[in-house]
Amino acid sequence: MSTDANYGVFYISAGTSFVDQLARGIVGRFGAQAHNLSDIRIFLPTRRACRAFAESFLRVTNGEAALLPNMVPIGDIDEEELSILSGEQRFFFGAEHLPPVMPTMRRQLLLANMIMAKESSISVSHAARLASELSKLLDEVQTERLSFEGLGKIVPERFSVHWQEMLAFLNIVTEHWPEVLQEQGCIDPADRQNRLIEAQILFWENHLPCGPVIVAGTTGTIPATADLITSVAKMKKGVVVLPGLDPTLDNQTITSLAAGHPQYGLVRLLNRLNLQVNEVARWDADEDAQRRAYVINQTMRPTPTLDSQIRPKNSDKLFDNLTKISCSGPQQEALTIAMMLRQVLEETDKTAALITPDRSLARRVAAELKRWKIDIDDSGGTPITQTLPGTFLLLTAEAITSQASPIPLLAALKHPLAAGGLQPSVFRKNVREMELSILRGPRPRAGFTGLHGILRKTTKSAGLISWFEWLSEAAEPLSQLLSMKKVSPEKIIKSHITFAETLASSDSETGPTRLWAGEAGKTAAEIINEIRSAVATLPPISGAEWPALLRVLLSGGVVRAAYGQHPRLHIWGLLEARLQQSDLTILGGLNEGIWPPESINDPWMSRPMRESFGLAPPERRIGLTGHDFVQAVAAPKVVVTRSMRMDGTPTVQARWVTRIETFLSQSEIGQEVLTKWRHEEAKWANWQSELDSRHASVQMRAPEPRPPISARPNRLSVTEIETLIRDPYEIYAKRILGLRAIEPIDADAGAAERGIIIHRAVDRFFRREKDCDRSTALEEFLRIGKEEFERWLDRPGIWAFWWPRFERIANWIIEQEYGQHSGRVNTCTEVSGELLLRGSKRQFKLTARADRIDILADGSYIVIDYKTGALPTKSDVNKGLSPQLILEAMMIMEGAFPDLKPNYIKELSYWKLSGGDPPGYIRAAGDPPAELIKKAMPGLLALLDYYEQPDTPYLARPDVAIAPRYSDYDHLERVQEWRVAGD
Repeated sequence: MSTDANYGVFYISAGTSFVDQLARGIVGRFGAQAHNLSDIRIFLPTRRACRAFAESFLRVTNGEAALLPNMVPIGDIDEEELSILSGEQRFFFGAEHLPPVMPTMRRQLLLANMIMAKESSISVSHAARLASELSKLLDEVQTERLSFEGLGKIVPERFSVHWQEMLAFLNIVTEHWPEVLQEQGCIDPADRQNRLIEAQILFWENHLPCGPVIVAGTTGTIPATADLITSVAKMKKGVVVLPGLDPTLDNQTITSLAAGHPQYGLVRLLNRLNLQVNEVARWDADEDAQRRAYVINQTMRPTPTLDSQIRPKNSDKLFDNLTKISCSGPQQEALTIAMMLRQVLEETDKTAALITPDRSLARRVAAELKRWKIDIDDSGGTPITQTLPGTFLLLTAEAITSQASPIPLLAALKHPLAAGGLQPSVFRKNVREMELSILRGPRPRAGFTGLHGILRKTTKSAGLISWFEWLSEAAEPLSQLLSMKKVSPEKIIKSHITFAETLASSDSETGPTRLWAGEAGKTAAEIINEIRSAVATLPPISGAEWPALLRVLLSGGVVRAAYGQHPRLHIWGLLEARLQQSDLTILGGLNEGIWPPESINDPWMSRPMRESFGLAPPERRIGLTGHDFVQAVAAPKVVVTRSMRMDGTPTVQARWVTRIETFLSQSEIGQEVLTKWRHEEAKWANWQSELDSRHASVQMRAPEPRPPISARPNRLSVTEIETLIRDPYEIYAKRILGLRAIEPIDADAGAAERGIIIHRAVDRFFRREKDCDRSTALEEFLRIGKEEFERWLDRPGIWAFWWPRFERIANWIIEQEYGQHSGRVNTCTEVSGELLLRGSKRQFKLTARADRIDILADGSYIVIDYKTGALPTKSDVNKGLSPQLILEAMMIMEGAFPDLKPNYIKELSYWKLSGGDPPGYIRAAGDPPAELIKKAMPGLLALLDYYEQPDTPYLARPDVAIAPRYSDYDHLERVQEWRVAGD
């Protein structure tokens, strides 16, 4: 080791801005002159760290021009994925002699191909996901400088049959993968990373650098990085600057450290350097940070050494600038954090940063800040699958694969990028018209051909038909490919992109211009080009698997904004936050399973197998994130937040926060700090509730519209009279406002369609021109039924669900007609009538369309109503709450049906036609008809006169006891709101 005070191994205390202290120390030790700085070669963990370090020099030199040190990103592997060096590899000596890195997507699909060859039943998308995990295992093994040949040393008898089978499966990477790499002329990224560092160390052994060499900010958790640090530490002009080392660690504590402890990685590195903790010198001179870090590190001591820790004097006061806030849920946590960030902007030049590994929380906070028109700088970026081009590509694939099913098709066509060569507004108008014409109600026949056939039946708009024909032609090539059992993925992606670009074109811009615009479009284009190149390695696949495969391949893409973000507010992941600091630091998502993360078991190797093989335990990642926590929580002003519930499930706060609380609870001053935390928690919860709450109380009442008499209807059907009694607001909405419910998209074959088919079939059967005897009647009935069902062939669900039931109904009706009802003289079906009521203040017309009226030999009538749904109760009929049959009988007595003479009504009955078991039955509607008919006219006139009063409102469900169970207008009546608000 160097004896010069400017060289050697140093540490920078937790709780400081690492890059600022590093830059300040370099200028202080080596001078700010340009020639001095340019001679320095400094190795930092990542490219982001290099950018942050460059910005710190501007602050240290007060913005004066200076030649920066030569900065080299090592590509440390402190995260789940390797940080690839890409263009910066040229800074390593010997890089030009190494084979290129295997492209990530190509490696994934080559491994997927090998997995499918090993297991033929697996889908290509599942194989791609497994290949992604296998890639991580490859990187991990090569990073740890292990050989897959070591798998043979694992004693199979020690492990279960499942793991023995897994070992056999892993011969993909032990036997075949090296051959693939050689054939491709590439090497794995972790292998190349190791070779780069080895080449750099070898170069230094033969060519000592003239200027200082510094390795800073890395914990040396991987062997190659540790070798680099060791090599630099041995140099005469070598400097190693470690982040957040605890200088108070004693031998007992060091012996007790486990892989999950924040200091575990640094202690291992010092052992490799043959250094004791007390031999590492301080780089920075921030005494406040040193004291804060000291106390925080004391709280993190391993359990066996907690009793021996020394509690520094006034240590609790060091927590005055630390606050913990527990929120009820993730949305409340996000809003609280957003409010804190917004408050910082009230102070000039103050900065704030949210540090969290929880991407969901980061997106929530960014969304909440939109209410103040703040676009925050989120270093984690946005997944490509959540951007406009990413979702458009996925939706178009799903729409075609689903054979133009209504919901996937509309999702693609209503996407903001969809324009189809037209003005976007015109295109959306066509989509809405098509939706209302053919996509509402039960699902149409699959494919664009089926939709085209329905559209020609349901619309007279030649323009809409022509537009849909264009859409069908544009989708046809991709539709054919995705319907094939075996097809080349290269052909699929080419056809898919052609269709997507065609659909994205507008009247003023080409499809490629709109689809690949902006940062998201640029990133999507790069990923698609990579996929295009990589899928050439796959064999033919089933076209139906394309959407799932595309989603897997796009899932790793992230879009990061290049500009336009807020200069003083940031969202950092753990990797970005390691070497940076802000005036206010918010640590979000401090729950077990998030921060620290869960110790997820390896899908390829069990824990004992990993240990036997030589891989690091899963807890190592907990130790790394613990180090990140200590680095951040020791900052000058910190707020720690967590959600007490996640998706309704209680959470457990992070172990490190619990340790700090336990530390504070052991003294009176610490108790005061905890009390202050509770007050802060209550304050922010109150502010949060105030932000979105109404200060003036709003009394929720049921709607009471009172339209003018001239606007009120003077014509109602007998079924609408029942609606007027049970839910007057529905009459107001339907007959006065003219509102009609539209059917759901991709609806089940429901009661409405069933009723239409059965009523039409029964009507046609009884209106048939030729008579049938009993032996041929059923055959004729079923023939008519088939003709009615054939009208719905483009809605296959209706036939599949209701034809078997109709067969049973037909059998039952034939039995009735040739059995107990043989005494009838004639049957009239679907009989229409109108009755002019002259007793009301205004002339009013009552209409009816009776399902069936049987004429008996004595001239009397039986009025029948077919019901495919629930029957009204006798009580409701007798009370006049279900007056349909009574009013039809009254209209017969008043001569309202032209072909029926007024005569005695013998019976009012319902025929229940369910097609179940039993297929049908007959039930009298209520009391004898004569008594009911006698009360009908006065009651009807009284009801109509009541609604002729200007002050009479059309109430929503005036009596809950008789309100309908379902109404298409419930949401307009806002029933749920005023029912909760009042009684």
